[in-house]
Amino acid sequence: MRIALIGYGNVGRAFAHLLETQRERYPFRIVGIHTARHGTAYDDGEFGPAAASVDEFLDRAKCEIVVEITTLNPATGEPALAHIRSAFARGRHVVTANKGPIAHAYAALRDEAKQAGVEFRFESTVMDGSPVFNMVRKNLPGVKVLGFTGILNSTSKIVIESMREGKSLKDGIEEARRRGITEADASYDIDGWDAAAKTALLANVLMDARVTPQDVDRRGIGRLTPERMLELKKAHKTVSLVSRARIGASGVRTRVRAEVVNENDLLASIEGTSNLLLIHTDLMGTVGTLVIKSGVEQTAYGLFSDVVDVAETVASKKTK
Repeated sequence: MRIALIGYGNVGRAFAHLLETQRERYPFRIVGIHTARHGTAYDDGEFGPAAASVDEFLDRAKCEIVVEITTLNPATGEPALAHIRSAFARGRHVVTANKGPIAHAYAALRDEAKQAGVEFRFESTVMDGSPVFNMVRKNLPGVKVLGFTGILNSTSKIVIESMREGKSLKDGIEEARRRGITEADASYDIDGWDAAAKTALLANVLMDARVTPQDVDRRGIGRLTPERMLELKKAHKTVSLVSRARIGASGVRTRVRAEVVNENDLLASIEGTSNLLLIHTDLMGTVGTLVIKSGVEQTAYGLFSDVVDVAETVASKKTK
C-alpha cells in the first residue's frame, strides 16, 4: 500500500527506516512527506517547497494510507484533527501517533471514519506503541472497562529521578531533552498536559468517556523541589505522576496527580522511559501492559503494526 506522511520528526524517520527493513515481507511504499519545516517531497524525491495546504498534498500524493505524526497540541488537537478529516474526506485510511485528535474528538472521528468507509488506527498515541487498544479490541471480547491506572509520561519520571539526586527541575528537563523524549514544549510534560491528553484518549476509547484534556482533573509536578524529594527519599517514598480513570455516579471521572507512593509500590518501579498501564475490567479483573525503556523505535513500530493491521483488514474486506 502507498503511504503519505504528514510530519517527519524523529518518529517519522524511524518509521521510514523500519519500512525499509521490512519491505521484503511488507511492500509498503512512502509516496509523499509533508512538513511545515522541511517542505514537501513526493515519490521518494528531495524535499522542495511546501505544498500550499494538506489538501493539496493529499490530492497529489495518491496514497492509500495517511500517517499523521505532527506535534501535539493538547489545547485543541489541531491541526492534526483537520489533517485526519481531510484524509477521511478523500477516502484515505489514517494511522496516527498524535494524542490530540483522540483526546478531543475520538467518538466523532470514529463515526466519520465509518461513514467514509475507511480504517482508523492510533496505537502509538499512548504507551509508545505497546498493544493497548488492539489488545482490548481483539483479545478481550465482551469485557467492560471500569477504569485504569497508568504511569504514562516519561519526562516526569526522569525529572523526579533527577530531583531525588538533589538536582533541579531544570536539570531533569535537560536530561529528558537529551534523551529526546520531551514534548516540543516541555511544560506540557511538567504541567501534566501530556498525561492528561493520554488519560482523556484512553478514557474516550476504552470507556466512551467523551472528555477532553481540559476535563481531566490535572496537577503536574511543577511544584516539586529537590528538597521535598530528598525528604521523601529519607522516608523511603517517592512521587509518581499517575493517570487514573473510573466510572462514578456521574459518569467517567479522570485525573492526573503527582502522588506520593512507597518506594516498593508498583507505581514507583516504573523508571526512565518505561510505562505501565493497568486496565480494570468486569470480566477479566485487572490486566496490564508494561513497556520497558521504550523510545522512538517502539513508537515507530506501533505505527507499523497499525499500517499492517489496516492493510490486512482492507484485504479481508475485499475477499468477502
